[in-house]
Amino acid sequence: MASGVFDDALIKQLWSTDELRAIFSDRNRVAKWYEFESSLAIEQGEMGIIPKEAAADIALKAKIDNVDLEEIAVGVRRIKHPLIPALKAVQDLCSKDFGEYIHFGPTTQDVLDTATVLQIKDAHIIYLRDMKAIGRALAKLARDHRNTPMAGRSHGVQALPITFGHKAAIWLSEMGRNYERMRELEKRVLVGGMVGAVGTQASFGPQALELEYRLMQRLGLGIADINWQPARDRFAEYVSVLAIMSGTLGKIANEIVNLEHTEIGELYEPFSEGKVGSSTMPHKRNPSTCEAVVGVSRALRYNAAMVIEGMVIEHERDGSSWRAEWKALPESCLMMGGMLSMMKYVLEGLEVDGAQMRGNLDRLGGFLLSERVMFVLSTKVGKQTAHELVYEASMRGIETGITFERALMEDKKVSAAMSVEELRAVLDPTTYIGHAPAIVDRVLAEQQASGWMD
Repeated sequence: MASGVFDDALIKQLWSTDELRAIFSDRNRVAKWYEFESSLAIEQGEMGIIPKEAAADIALKAKIDNVDLEEIAVGVRRIKHPLIPALKAVQDLCSKDFGEYIHFGPTTQDVLDTATVLQIKDAHIIYLRDMKAIGRALAKLARDHRNTPMAGRSHGVQALPITFGHKAAIWLSEMGRNYERMRELEKRVLVGGMVGAVGTQASFGPQALELEYRLMQRLGLGIADINWQPARDRFAEYVSVLAIMSGTLGKIANEIVNLEHTEIGELYEPFSEGKVGSSTMPHKRNPSTCEAVVGVSRALRYNAAMVIEGMVIEHERDGSSWRAEWKALPESCLMMGGMLSMMKYVLEGLEVDGAQMRGNLDRLGGFLLSERVMFVLSTKVGKQTAHELVYEASMRGIETGITFERALMEDKKVSAAMSVEELRAVLDPTTYIGHAPAIVDRVLAEQQASGWMD
């Protein structure tokens, strides 16, 4: 029986991906512990801190394939310590007394924190890859539909014409900023720890600084300026940026859901053969993937609050805050992998109904162009007078169910200032999209010049 959504065989694909599950699996977590321990032993052997023979033996034996993960788990439950059983398993495999030199100096949190960073680093590469793919998909949508007119909506109702390319370019610009955030935080987050029990590196002796440098170089991580065991802002920042990006992806998915409503029908997520929308209504083609993204994005954002709460640490180490990260941080990374994968699929196959977008522009009977009529009329009768005339015509037309053109022409002041032909030209929604195409071109040029989608 599955213990949660991430390993439930029936729904796990809605919450993450196999790639991310492998990174944050028990097996890979312990493998990262051993990567730290073997790397530390190798560098200590090279520096003469421990015998080279011991370092070589530890590096050879500290492999996940050499141990029984279930036995380690039994040991953790018995002694109530997360790392010692894993160390004991390797020690028992070592030749002679070489196992005595494993974990020579670090504290448990050095190992677990650094291993978590190594997991994040692997996940980070996948995120950047999928973000680039999403960026390319959004750029294509913006480019292909730079001139595709549709209704712009504010407060849930039609406001003025825009183009779908303009909407997609907004999404693209936002994803570009998310990519910048992800790259910019690397120097703060992808940092290891080798500080000992309370952060002073006392257990590492006079060679501590050199050892730390060599260890982190081997692991491919940055070096912290000071102990960050009681300073959890690094992980809080990472999950917070994931939460911001989940807001972007959730917003895009929610917009697609709304525009897929039967009464609007402008966008459709991809529909694969065999997909079923309802157990009782065979006709339905539900936006189920986008709905999943919206739901997952909410869960991720709540996790950010938990990680930020964990920043409140007592003294030099606080196990209660640390344990909260064990839940929220891997979950957040798993969810982000799932969201990016799903949105890559949706945006690369998104169906855009330009004809329906054009038809929806006429649903208000011309009232969508009230702003344009007002500004044209203002050149003839003055701005404030024009606003009053257009407002009165709008309210009268909406209440009586007549078109905007008729409501305006029935007003003698309006008909005296504008001919029917002139008014009809002004009421063409496809010619009032402002600078939308040029804005799209500018955003595309800026995003492509940055190189983040390459």
